[in-house]
Amino acid sequence: MLTIQLRPSSHRYKSQRMNLHYVDWGNPTAPPLLLVHGGKDHCRSWDWVAEQLSKDWHVIAPDLSGHGDSDWAPDGNYTPFSFVYDIAQLIHQRQLEPVTIVAHSMGGMICSRYAALYPDKVKSLVLIEGLGFSPKMIDEINTKPRDERLREWIEQKRNSSGRQIKRYPTLEDAYQRMKTENSFLTEEQARHLTVHGSSQNEDGSYSWKFDNYLNMSAGIDIPNAELRDLWERISCPLLLLYGKDSWASSPKKDGRLKHFSNATFKEYENAGHWLHHDQFDRFMQDLNDFL
Repeated sequence: MLTIQLRPSSHRYKSQRMNLHYVDWGNPTAPPLLLVHGGKDHCRSWDWVAEQLSKDWHVIAPDLSGHGDSDWAPDGNYTPFSFVYDIAQLIHQRQLEPVTIVAHSMGGMICSRYAALYPDKVKSLVLIEGLGFSPKMIDEINTKPRDERLREWIEQKRNSSGRQIKRYPTLEDAYQRMKTENSFLTEEQARHLTVHGSSQNEDGSYSWKFDNYLNMSAGIDIPNAELRDLWERISCPLLLLYGKDSWASSPKKDGRLKHFSNATFKEYENAGHWLHHDQFDRFMQDLNDFL
């Protein structure tokens, strides 16, 4: 793993009355490229990728609302299309279109929807395990009547309001938790992600930089058939990457790949959900070849 030499500059933009944070890696005359993190992650998890891409691209990596150094949603609602709006605002306000996007997990779910809504504004799209729940999981969720699901959402939100933020006595304790969460990470990766993904509390303890309300389901989303229709509107070249050791379902095996007309699919050995960390060199080679 390469040691990070460059440092990005921090910036803010307004969306939905929130101050949202992003980092800019410079090279503003180069083509724009967005790096969008996944759930309960942060923009600085892209640092190794961003540093290499910044030689040829104007790289911008946002903190999604409720994550990193961005504001938390005042109402605690983090719906898929609220995130889509925030990304749309960043691209609109900073005049980034046509933009290339690389997105991980929940970030991929968000950016695939943006690319479907604005196919002329996305030049190419890379999704790292970024299609959301598998068809099997969605079918299991939908076995419950909608009224029951909404009552569960209300109960989840009520419980989240009283949940105490997890505190770690020292930064080293937080680091050990990071290592436990992803055993593929090197020591350097885990420490970097911990330092940038946590903040110190007034009592000296450390907590992760994300809102407790992100631990609950979104509650309301569009029907699965409509989501598939959106996927079929994506016209730009698309690269779908999955880790063989991940919990995420392969779209090649579960049938979702057929909804993309211009997609390349690759699966990584010895990689989990964070394959861009787990197999960094291979990921960068595939990414550069695709771009």
